Amino acid sequence: MDALPGWAIPSAQDDAVQEELWLLGQPPLHQYLSYMQDTVVDGRSLPRSALVDEWRRANDYYYELETGEAGLADRIEILDLPSSLEPLADALREDPCYRRAYDVLPTRLAMVELQHLVVAQPHVNLTHVNRLREHLSAKPSNDEVFRFCHPIDRPGPNVGVRRIGDTRFSFTSESSDLRFREAILLRADQIAGGVRFGASAMVVGLVVGFSSNFLTAIQSDNRLVLHNGHHRAFALLAHGVTHAPCIIQTVTRRDELNLIAGSDVQEEPAFYFKSARPPLLKDFLDPRIRKVHRIPCPLQMIDVRFEVQDHQVAD
Repeated sequence: MDALPGWAIPSAQDDAVQEELWLLGQPPLHQYLSYMQDTVVDGRSLPRSALVDEWRRANDYYYELETGEAGLADRIEILDLPSSLEPLADALREDPCYRRAYDVLPTRLAMVELQHLVVAQPHVNLTHVNRLREHLSAKPSNDEVFRFCHPIDRPGPNVGVRRIGDTRFSFTSESSDLRFREAILLRADQIAGGVRFGASAMVVGLVVGFSSNFLTAIQSDNRLVLHNGHHRAFALLAHGVTHAPCIIQTVTRRDELNLIAGSDVQEEPAFYFKSARPPLLKDFLDPRIRKVHRIPCPLQMIDVRFEVQDHQVAD
């Protein structure tokens, strides 16, 4: 049964507008007000006092949850990966993206209870979640869920590119995951094709692309904070899936956390790992906390520039 009755995937959508789902009541309040004013369609026309009132009600409800569900995040169920998934897990571990992204801290794969994952991201793009759910069968198998969480062979989103000048390029994508990855140095024989004006010595590559986007959580003691794959995790939960294969990175001290966690978790680790009742993934299903807003379709743009200087130096 659909975990979100009444939230059917629309058959036709306004291509210029998407829906975003927010958790109300989570500080800072000024961030929510800025979002409503600057991003939400017709958000500027809404009275700020009304926005504060609905946020306050949700914040009061979280206080109730701190009493009624204290310690719930510490009781998340973590199960061994079924033996039938080990071939997929082995293939994932051999993937170059996995080997590079998870080479610092102790890491394992396990089946985690989705609803009790702690979340630091207070919003998900509901339009994207519904698109993801279109790829799931009515009752997805363990194999299907694994491939959904860890898509090592799925092509990335479309990327547009525009050359603006001799040393500047602009890249765009509907995916907010588009980012500058790294600068790499290549030998000339590693680059095929292209017009060359003379013998090439070395090639500098400026790499734009996407993250691995594997479903990943950070563990400290008994809690798991969702680190990557928020939309996939929520899509599965909304689809009625209770457990999913997750990459778990374990931290034992603040310095390790600072290596891998997002800025929100780095700044307030005690709130996510020690507070009585932090926000959980299941809160996105709670009508007393969630709020759906209409926003313009976002477009992520990466502007890459480089500089060349020619010098003569003494040997």
